[in-house]
Amino acid sequence: MTLLPPDVLADRLKSGLLSFPVTHFDADLQFDEPRYREHLAWQSSFDVAGLFAAGGTGEGFSLTSAEVDRVVRTAVDEVGGRVPVVAPATGGTAVSVAQAQAAQAAGASGILLFPPYLTEASQKGLVEHISAVCQATELGVIVYSRANAVLADVTVAEVADRNPNLIGLKDGVGDIEQMTRTFARVGDRLIYVGGLPTAETFALPLLQLGVSTYSSALYNFLPEFALRFYAAVRAQDRDAVYGMLTDFVIPYLDIRDRARGYAVSIVKAGLTAVGRDGGRVRPPLSDLTAAELADLTTLVQKVS
Repeated sequence: MTLLPPDVLADRLKSGLLSFPVTHFDADLQFDEPRYREHLAWQSSFDVAGLFAAGGTGEGFSLTSAEVDRVVRTAVDEVGGRVPVVAPATGGTAVSVAQAQAAQAAGASGILLFPPYLTEASQKGLVEHISAVCQATELGVIVYSRANAVLADVTVAEVADRNPNLIGLKDGVGDIEQMTRTFARVGDRLIYVGGLPTAETFALPLLQLGVSTYSSALYNFLPEFALRFYAAVRAQDRDAVYGMLTDFVIPYLDIRDRARGYAVSIVKAGLTAVGRDGGRVRPPLSDLTAAELADLTTLVQKVS
């Protein structure tokens, strides 16, 4: 596959809605490639601007590096000619570098760089971590600011200056002052992607801060609803946005918040609710109870 230049990737991703496809597992919690391919084919049949393989909603944190590579290669083979596939880079610097290089070899369009696990790091250390990954690949890189890798505005500016192929910042914090400072300092040099759980909740206010798109977990099982919501956000149609928040998103959040980790589990349950069999999550996550799945199914039926 022809390498997608970072600036071209940036233009594609900021042009529309993004999503993290779930990763399907079989009864033994091993990667179920046929069901994953079927899901990708369905997801790519709608007007989505990019798909993040083996990301957060895709349980990338529970996959081995070999499994990540297989998931990414499957996604590229199935939909890479139609939709940009962004692959993950996770863990410590050496692992992230290796995954970025593997993603380029697999034909991915770009990299989403996740925070390094567990280790607390200084802003200086994060600059070196991000730069090492950017310099290891020709692909466009989006850095995910969250958890133990929350980036200050000066840090974002420094890594953007040092690394021409850094194309975006994904915000998983929702700090209004920090995003204002970052956009004021860095401006349109980067694209800004909303990355808070159930991003629809924050989409309208973050639009004012330069966050022009976001990754929608809801797109996994309600793609048409997710696209309508995104269109209303971009049109700044407050009545439509708050109508959909009230009718579906907020009740959905009420179910999601019943247990830790449900931000991922509820998405697979959502697929089951629409008859597409999302399957189980891997430990340490836990699946929704039967009663919770029934509540979700009733809710989904109101908007599907």
